[in-house]
Amino acid sequence: MTSAAFSSLAPLASRMRPQSIDEIVGQQHLLKPGSPLRKLAEPIDQASTIGTTSVILWGPPGTGKTSIAKALANSSGRRFIELSAITAGVKDVREAMEKARTDRDGFGQSTILFLDEIHRFTKAQQDALLPGVEGGWVVLVAATTENPSYSVISPLLSRSLLLTLDSLTVDDITTLLERAVSSPRGLNGTFSVEHEQLTQIATLASGDARRALTVLEASALAAEARKSSAILATDIEIAIDKALVRFDKDGDQHYDVISAFIKSVRGSDADAAIHYLARMIEGGEDPRFISRRLIILAAEDIGLADPAALSLAVSAAEAVAKIGMPEGRIPLAEATIYLALAPKSNTAYNAINSAIEDIRVGKIGKVPAGLRSSALSKAADSSGTGQPYVYPHDDPRAVVEQAYLDDALSSARYYQPKALGAEAEIGARHSKLRQIIRAFKGK
Repeated sequence: MTSAAFSSLAPLASRMRPQSIDEIVGQQHLLKPGSPLRKLAEPIDQASTIGTTSVILWGPPGTGKTSIAKALANSSGRRFIELSAITAGVKDVREAMEKARTDRDGFGQSTILFLDEIHRFTKAQQDALLPGVEGGWVVLVAATTENPSYSVISPLLSRSLLLTLDSLTVDDITTLLERAVSSPRGLNGTFSVEHEQLTQIATLASGDARRALTVLEASALAAEARKSSAILATDIEIAIDKALVRFDKDGDQHYDVISAFIKSVRGSDADAAIHYLARMIEGGEDPRFISRRLIILAAEDIGLADPAALSLAVSAAEAVAKIGMPEGRIPLAEATIYLALAPKSNTAYNAINSAIEDIRVGKIGKVPAGLRSSALSKAADSSGTGQPYVYPHDDPRAVVEQAYLDDALSSARYYQPKALGAEAEIGARHSKLRQIIRAFKGK
């Protein structure tokens, strides 16, 4: 028999939408006192001029765009109209605008028009919004997961405030789940669940509150099927149709898995590296942390054997930052495989460490006179105390015999190239250039 927790036909995620602006979890950078959203949430009779400003909410799925729009209407007492760019046409937009104008002029009723996925609207459909926005018939709250600079027409952008939403943190989503377990609108205390299980659900959601609440509801149904009021890890596994990864982000396993990941890439085992990448992703590791490790790996362990590796790692990090998870797993996998299969060289890493070690023990020397600032260099030349600077571009080879280090350091060899990948060619060039530059010393 279905319990009271499931008596409503509406999904848990829908029932748990915030009823007021104060119930919003996350996005605190947009909800500070005096912020545009706070002004829009003020009761109409108290609202200031800024309270009629339209806004465009840009952020990943499940970050609260629809919830914010409905909470604004509830808190302010405005009428709420919702249109989806997937189903609404120009006719629907115009009808909504006319209704809003009639309500305003005839009954003094202000309207919030929430338009979901505005990036799917054509230019003509977006043009139809302009009279209502400009005339103040509606307060437009538009939502998009795409960059509005490319998907929203300029006249509409200029008449609206662009507000960027962040992905919800694990703590944010855990708070929402705890609220859903106890709230009369949610599971109403019918089920018990450990904090650890809620954190696992929040981690699996990858910043999407709607996904987390859906998993919680399915887990509760699995528990009810067992005739139990306690939601267990096995119920969550049934809900998501996969085993939960045991991955303590603050414990030894965290360090063991990331260490194995790094060493697998360094050791050129692409399959092992992908395995550990998958374990980190499924365990809820911060993708930004993984991205940073890949950038370090590219510079430290691949280096000049494949200079393109660093660019690829940086590009993967930027891609993850732009598209988020779970899609971010794809560029992370691409970078991981590329780095694992790339030729390896740590010569740049060794070179800078060796040079820093010399500096720290006092092996510094003077800057050769010809390399000093122009005034000092000319003074040295005129007094005969140093060699003049020779401009390399005056030589057809663009390299000349010249002292770039003090005599005490002229034999230093920090960069020791390996004959691997692209560095084989770089190393050969380094050797030839060094012979020319240091020919005067025979070093």
